[in-house]
Amino acid sequence: MEYRTFGASGLKVPALSFGTGTFGGKGPLFSAWGNSDVDDARRLIDICLEAGVTLFDTADVYSDGGSEEVLGAAIRRRDKLLISTKTGLPMGDGPSDAGLSRHRLIGAVEAALRRLGTDYIDLLQLHAFDAFTPVEEVLHTLDTLVRAGKVRYIGASNFAGWQLMKSLAIADRHSWPRHVVHQVYYSLTGRDYEWELMPLGLDQKVGALVWSPLGWGRLTGKIRRGQPIPQGSRLHDTAQWGPPVDEERLYRIVDALDAVAAETGRSVPQVAIAWLLARPTVSSVIIGARNEAQLRDNLGAVGWTLEPGQIARLDAASDVMPAYPYYPYRTQEGFARLNPSPV
Repeated sequence: MEYRTFGASGLKVPALSFGTGTFGGKGPLFSAWGNSDVDDARRLIDICLEAGVTLFDTADVYSDGGSEEVLGAAIRRRDKLLISTKTGLPMGDGPSDAGLSRHRLIGAVEAALRRLGTDYIDLLQLHAFDAFTPVEEVLHTLDTLVRAGKVRYIGASNFAGWQLMKSLAIADRHSWPRHVVHQVYYSLTGRDYEWELMPLGLDQKVGALVWSPLGWGRLTGKIRRGQPIPQGSRLHDTAQWGPPVDEERLYRIVDALDAVAAETGRSVPQVAIAWLLARPTVSSVIIGARNEAQLRDNLGAVGWTLEPGQIARLDAASDVMPAYPYYPYRTQEGFARLNPSPV
């Protein structure tokens, strides 16, 4: 396993991390993702650790806390791994059950620590920007949690560029902890990250923790032009919640992935993840699995690299016209001006 850092921090993380959205399986979305109990989860965690995957990502909203509970119960040695969790999305209908106020943040962290069965969180990420709470209040509270030893690093998730930049600037002004990582949707089917958030990450030394690298299950190798979605695919139940993608563009990407997979002797998911691992700012790619076979296949995305020509063909197949003001930078030279140096 290759190890990288989260942006400019000193925290070493594996190039692949494991997402535990399949743990617990409560509710219409997460039950469709998977329903791993403690024994199943422990087996998947052991396989990850054997392969060098030491970062496990969850969130309080996953299965209404069930994912954190299963993860905490399944861990054998807390000192052998890193726990990343997220908070900020609604956990109920009450006025303080969502957002990032001081009251909500402190309560959410205490609740997460109880569910996880630990006394510290390695990485706490804000699951969404809270426009109703001053950024100063959010960051000061995070500073308090870091100083108390309950949180070690902080990050953001699904922020707009201006929201992340404002947070970083205020943290710098007050000498509070900075977001070291931004958990983002990024895949061959979803490349919006490249136009604003990637340049920001390069400039401000914020790493990317990538979620849904297989385009919400569309790049598993099971979706084919002119064929129905296979029985058993979670897309039957979850497509309504996922990032949209143009159908013709999806099939163009799948065709290119098939060709590269045949050349390399790798699976379609392995090629799709390997493409991400070669992108600027990417610190770690979150892989998920409902079973051991899926996990072992995803783990095969490391230990090899794509050839430049193969990357270029995948780039071309997944190319899309960006929105204003980024379309003038759509060419290779323009992209280089936005992203002058890798992290």
